[in-house]
Amino acid sequence: MTEFSTWDILRNLLLATRWTILLSLATFVFGGIVGVILLFMRTGQSRALRNFAWGYVELFQGTPLLMQLFIVFFGLSLVGLNVPPWLAAGLALTLWTSAFLSEIWRGCVDAIAKGQWEASASLGMGYFQQMRWVVLPQAFKIAIPPTVGFSVQIIKGTSVTSQGNRVKKSVTIW
Repeated sequence: MTEFSTWDILRNLLLATRWTILLSLATFVFGGIVGVILLFMRTGQSRALRNFAWGYVELFQGTPLLMQLFIVFFGLSLVGLNVPPWLAAGLALTLWTSAFLSEIWRGCVDAIAKGQWEASASLGMGYFQQMRWVVLPQAFKIAIPPTVGFSVQIIKGTSVTSQGNRVKKSVTIW
């Protein structure tokens, strides 16, 4: 039986903490960028873009994160793309995160009174100007608590990725 010293345990926990923080930050940043794009698609005038963003959010919120990780990790290998484990984990977590962040932020934008939209439109502002100067500054204050709350889910989601790194080494795909 293998025995671990306190130092062995502490060292491994510190190494795991480093990767958890790195993967969480990368996921939050890239997921936030995609989430903002989805937010603009979801609140914009184009019906096709709204429907695409709606489908994207439904797909990634409606399926388990573990399944998404397996599809990215193993599915891309099946079509001939050999993806490193960290890239696959980052990609899957980014897609998952962007769906949730875009929906959180869309709710915050929807919480802004209709009169704010109408007032900015009466000043001759276009959609992006309304969002930039009127809506997003107000929505930002509303968005802080749920965004910080979801960041905890991102950190918890990184724990699922550690198992995928071990599984692929033991599985041979024909």
